[in-house]
Formats: sequence, C-alpha cells, structure tokens
Amino acid sequence: MKKIELDKTAEFTKGAMKRFFLVEDSPSFKIINFNLAAGATFPVHSHDLDGDVSIHVIEGMGFFLGADDAEIPAKKGDILISAIREPHGVRATSDMRLVVTIAPPI
Repeated sequence: MKKIELDKTAEFTKGAMKRFFLVEDSPSFKIINFNLAAGATFPVHSHDLDGDVSIHVIEGMGFFLGADDAEIPAKKGDILISAIREPHGVRATSDMRLVVTIAPPI
C-alpha cells in the first residue's frame, strides 16, 4: 500500500498547466496530478489506443472539453470518464486541480 498526500501538491503557475507529478505508474493504470491555473487549458487531444481515461476535479471549476468544441461544466467532485480514443481536455476558469487515471497505462 502507498499513501499520497495530494493536498501538498497545490502549486500553480500563472496562466499555465503544471503536470505536478506521476502519482502511480503500474502495469494496470497510471495516475497523474495536473494543476491548471485560472485561464489555462489542457488542450483537447486523443490517443490512438484502446483504454479509458478518467479526469477527477479535486479543486476548482472549469470545463471538460471534447470534440466539436463540446464543453461540459466541471467543478470539484466531478469526474469525466471516456474512452482514451475520444477527444478530451480541460479549461480552468479558476485554479483547478485534476487527478487523471489512464487504464491501461500509456
């Protein structure tokens, strides 16, 4: 077992996205902590692979982004789940912290 204290990773760079650290990288899944300063965007992208991705908002507000300029409001506690082939991204309207899980890991 391993405990990670995500509250200690609440650092932001004005106007930017920060890939704070790789939380876990196992043969089954990968977990990454991203912090987006207000106004920053995690660009819409996809991966030509089979698998799933979840994006969990642990702090802040913004939008989950998708294909064809899709925007879904996102706030603390919300989780976006999609196939990793499906276009996905995030735009922060306030400082926003994300935990992204990718299974299987890429």
